[in-house]
Amino acid sequence: QVHLVESGGGLVQPGGSLRLSCAASGSIFRANAVGWYRQAPGKQRDLVALITHGTINYADSVKGRFTISRDNAKNTVALQMDSLKPEDTAVYFCMGVWDSRDYWGQGTQVTVSS
Repeated sequence: QVHLVESGGGLVQPGGSLRLSCAASGSIFRANAVGWYRQAPGKQRDLVALITHGTINYADSVKGRFTISRDNAKNTVALQMDSLKPEDTAVYFCMGVWDSRDYWGQGTQVTVSS
């Protein structure tokens, strides 16, 4: 069983920045995919960014503003969020795929408000 733990969420003003981090008990290097999703109240859980087989995919709504990265030495996945908008407010979840099974973190709240 792989455990994922997010950190770095909080309150930030529009236009500000925030960096999320995900620590994994399993080896991120050996994961088939790692990424971030988000879910706002009353909405579905949507893809934010995903690393798969060396390629990176971003949701159109965050492209150019968010950057996903993987640090094999620290065994973490990060999401750098810049130029934040109120629409980015959501619970952000770290996820990964190991041996065709999905694993999810507990989520961390990101609130963008003035």
